[in-house]
Amino acid sequence: MTQKKATYIIIGAGLSGLTTAYKLHQKGETDVLILEARDRIGGRILTQDQVDFGATWFQQHHENLYALLEEVATDKFHQFSDGKSVLVYNSMAPAHYFENDPSYPSAFRIAGGSSALMEKMASFFPEKIHTNTIVSSIEEVENQLEISTNNGTYHADKVIVTIPPRIATHIKFLPELPEGLVHDMNMTHTWMSNAIKVGLTFKTPFWKAKGLSGTVIGQIGCVTELYDHCCIEEKSFALMGFVNEALRDVSAEERKAKILAYLQKYLGDEVLDFITYEEKDWSQDCFTASSDIKSIYMSPRYGNPKFQEYYANGKLLFSGAETSPIHGGYMDGAVFSGLKAAEKITSTL
Repeated sequence: MTQKKATYIIIGAGLSGLTTAYKLHQKGETDVLILEARDRIGGRILTQDQVDFGATWFQQHHENLYALLEEVATDKFHQFSDGKSVLVYNSMAPAHYFENDPSYPSAFRIAGGSSALMEKMASFFPEKIHTNTIVSSIEEVENQLEISTNNGTYHADKVIVTIPPRIATHIKFLPELPEGLVHDMNMTHTWMSNAIKVGLTFKTPFWKAKGLSGTVIGQIGCVTELYDHCCIEEKSFALMGFVNEALRDVSAEERKAKILAYLQKYLGDEVLDFITYEEKDWSQDCFTASSDIKSIYMSPRYGNPKFQEYYANGKLLFSGAETSPIHGGYMDGAVFSGLKAAEKITSTL
């Protein structure tokens, strides 16, 4: 029989939600359930064929993520950037080639893809995660919260909502959340919600053989950023990057043709000899993006102090990358918010 009642219920099995569950597990708090709308864990972390179509990079100053990876024994490695990179700044001028400063520290990636961290944390409590479970309402009933879903009703003493604030406004809260909070939730940009990512796998890293880093920075054209995305063992070879959002308006076939022609021009004919070609348009993911999506080209503001408060008479907390006052919108922010949520939720029982 499926468990439908717990001391703690976490809404969302993304990085923040799983971090909270992992920390609760460490504290000996095993009466926990995680409700996830998707058919998989990870949220905006998504690795397919060793290619990260969601959160990918982090820096050394992202101390919370850094420490979590060490704690759960998940390896990291530097983003490859040796060789010549391509800057496309003018359609009428030839591409500009440049080399990265080797003294400047490159970003890190997670060995096995970012999903490896999610799978490691989830392995401590796999039976506690209920996927394909969409929350429609959270209502205060006596001294508990009643959570209505497509898979029945759940009950909890405490609930942590870790999904993006704008998506969380789709849940009906009873009693209603404060008007100012709902306004700020709607105004909080959802990280990744406007991104289109593309990933291509190959039999060999042909760009390295040509003295190229695999990096293409496109100030104009079909691809705005592209990077080497080979795995840590150098057994799978890939390129991954971001697609110009204007290509959202053309058919999938036309978009693919334009992207391949663009990359062929700057990296060579070998681009056409790919094994797999995949795209992920996060604006089409209803658990990430709202219908009135807007592109954001400046760093959005995250960590609204209203997200640090308790609601529903101390039974409800918000968490997630957008709520974090530390590195909001980054994986490190998601981890920080998850750590703080676990700390706060257990201190009030």
